[in-house]
Amino acid sequence: MFAPALTLLAMLLAAAPTMAQSNQEVVVKRAGSQAPGIGPAQNFTGAVRVEGRFFGRPPARVGGATVTFEPGARTAWHTHPLGQTLIVTAGLGLVQHWGGAIQEIRPGDVVWIPPGVKHWHGASAATGMTHVAISEALDGKTVEWLEHVSDDQYRR
Repeated sequence: MFAPALTLLAMLLAAAPTMAQSNQEVVVKRAGSQAPGIGPAQNFTGAVRVEGRFFGRPPARVGGATVTFEPGARTAWHTHPLGQTLIVTAGLGLVQHWGGAIQEIRPGDVVWIPPGVKHWHGASAATGMTHVAISEALDGKTVEWLEHVSDDQYRR
């Protein structure tokens, strides 16, 4: 009963070195090799720096960047078709989904925003924040930008 499964497993293990070899190579983007960008005013409020952008090569569809928000800076409301993960690396941040309470986020926190959920994130009023933002593309699109977060919405 188990012999066919063991035979298949043995064949797969024997072929593993061959399967792992391909014409693709590991790509390393060296720190500092990409010029940082400024978060565009149509998508952000305040001073925002975007660094270390990365994109998977097809068939992968993951991408992201390290984003640094100066105190009071934040994204506009937006959604992601396949969700978004934020990994906070420095400072004190805020995140809110539409209709929900503003939540503080700190270094080491991992935030999951489900697909299609309208939300924003950024720094606290007094302290900057840096996070790694990761999302996947659906039909080539990773984000749908919406209206800016008003000062009143941010202060709640």
